[in-house]
Amino acid sequence: MYERFIVLGDSFSEGLCDEYYSGTRNYRGWADRLADALSKTSENFTYANHAIRGKLLNQVLELQVVDALKQIVPGKTLVSFHAGANDLLRPKYDGVFIAERYKSAVAQLTAAGAQVMIFTVIERAGGSGRTADRLAARFASFNVHVREAASINGAIVIDAAEAQILQDRRFWDADRLHLNPEGHRRVAEAIKVKLGLSTDLSWREPLPPAPARTKVADLWEDLRWIQSFLLPWLWRRIRGRSSGDGRSPKYAEPLRWIP
Repeated sequence: MYERFIVLGDSFSEGLCDEYYSGTRNYRGWADRLADALSKTSENFTYANHAIRGKLLNQVLELQVVDALKQIVPGKTLVSFHAGANDLLRPKYDGVFIAERYKSAVAQLTAAGAQVMIFTVIERAGGSGRTADRLAARFASFNVHVREAASINGAIVIDAAEAQILQDRRFWDADRLHLNPEGHRRVAEAIKVKLGLSTDLSWREPLPPAPARTKVADLWEDLRWIQSFLLPWLWRRIRGRSSGDGRSPKYAEPLRWIP
């Protein structure tokens, strides 16, 4: 099994909205949970997490992949690479450019001696109309390139299509963009199965049916979401700011990981 685990990406991999109850670690997330399991397979296990919320693909390449390439121990390192999702939401998205850069990064990490693990994205998470259709088409095209990169480089693919249960809103935080603790736990358990660390498929089990909601309750929740999350996000976009500006990685250097 792997002696080093390096994580690259954005808020999904940083573990946003899955807070530790105590201690100095800000967020746990699926990656820290997976590190817990990997640490039990090797006495020499170390873990680095460079992921920072809000980062676009180019920023991940320039700020994270460069450092990760120096930290890879050939033949003993698992690198998780999840980037490009934030680009998909931008108006000036260039699918061809993103695909080329994405595939190049996976190739570089593989050539350095790492086993790379990459992720597809949920192609449609509800909604209808031209905007929803356009985004769904982008997500589907992006997933094609993810699978091509995996095929060329022998990467492990964590396929969102196999985790349809995560479309249940109860696995997501109030911001509707990030997994909550149970969502992160389910992702970690799914990856453990994929890596052969577990045979427990209970992560696939859906939650009990949700209580019926009124239209008034749904409208009130939508209004709170607009005020608390959408408007601040739009204001950052107008100013050219990101939620990750000025932030540093959780674990910039590989550290001996003790669960």
